[in-house]
Amino acid sequence: MNRIKQLREENKMTQIQLAEKLNKTQQAISLYENGTNEPDLDGYIALSNIFNCPIEYIAGKSDIRNPEDYKYAYNRPKEAEGLSDEEINDALRFYKEMKKKIEGDK
Repeated sequence: MNRIKQLREENKMTQIQLAEKLNKTQQAISLYENGTNEPDLDGYIALSNIFNCPIEYIAGKSDIRNPEDYKYAYNRPKEAEGLSDEEINDALRFYKEMKKKIEGDK
């Protein structure tokens, strides 16, 4: 599935609602979602701000969705060698869940 469509649906937005936020037409959003057209840089920046995720994720060039996770992906500890971005993201999500649980138990 196209990431723009995925993010739009996760945020319970229609193509028309997203088009209004981007000052585009519904048809332009449809073309982005079916892969016929691609947003320009300003469009990607706007999408990044709307969905609070990196342009690279929206464009399908990275699986890192949370901007904070970039510091881990590019400054990987030895233990992360050989792991994919998605595996590192999974490990970080697990770590964050455990941290919340431990902090909640205090």
